[in-house]
Amino acid sequence: MSNGQWYPPEWPDRIRALASGELLPAAPKRAATVLLLSDSATAGGHGGLSVHMLRRRASMAFAGGAYAYPGGGVDPRDDDSSVRWAGPSLARWGERLGLPDDLGAAQAVVCAAVRETFEEAGVLLAGPTADTVVDDTTGEDWEADRRALVARELAFAEFLDRRKLVLRSDLLGAWARWITPEFEPRRYDTWFFVAALPAGQRTRNASTEADRTVWIAPAEAAAGYDRGELLMMPPTISTLRRLQPYGTVAEVLAGAPGQNMAPVLAQARLVDGELVLSWPGHDEFTKHIPAGDAGEAPAAGGTQ
Repeated sequence: MSNGQWYPPEWPDRIRALASGELLPAAPKRAATVLLLSDSATAGGHGGLSVHMLRRRASMAFAGGAYAYPGGGVDPRDDDSSVRWAGPSLARWGERLGLPDDLGAAQAVVCAAVRETFEEAGVLLAGPTADTVVDDTTGEDWEADRRALVARELAFAEFLDRRKLVLRSDLLGAWARWITPEFEPRRYDTWFFVAALPAGQRTRNASTEADRTVWIAPAEAAAGYDRGELLMMPPTISTLRRLQPYGTVAEVLAGAPGQNMAPVLAQARLVDGELVLSWPGHDEFTKHIPAGDAGEAPAAGGTQ
């Protein structure tokens, strides 16, 4: 491979089946993921903007070995009206997320972003009041709650209420929205957010789906992708590249309101017997798949 991009070997057959009408697209499930940012948390201890990434285990059925951000699907209870809330109104979030007519869905997406970040990275964007954030989420009592959330034995609204915390939606900035291609069997409509690592908190690998986590400068991660050393799917490297013009976390958060939130959905078409796969507005991901091509295998686990 010339870079860290790849496509699964089953894609060509699934694209052809979709084009012929033999395959019906699955409905995408709503999901959220968070680019946690720091001005000083790089692996080498050097200053400068860095982002927290995790590497999916090589044994994962899809995108094994790929680098990604903490995140996951919306829980049906994430739209519970009893969620203790601080920050912009649901109406404002609905407009920003492209969900102006479904404020429950807007709340669920924001709630999922905060909940999944706690579940997978141990970082909680919540505080006792609308202008404070918890400064320590370590200890067995926190871990017990985190495990209960992961197991869906505990709803996020119940968790916040029990700990007398409010969800700090103002700490999130909406960054991008990508929808899994129609030919994929498992599809997600995913909102990407940016957020600063709260003072006093620290990330850890709390996800059973990841075998490594790292704080890395966006430019360094992108260079690793370009060299074929870090495997990433198109949404990951695209959102990562959009961080590169910014020098600090404050600059990223200030730039978030100006980011384009139009959903990005891959398009597949047949041109002279060749499959052409493209993501509108993202020419670097265009793939020309010759008839009978079995795809490319991902690099084994990326770099250490």
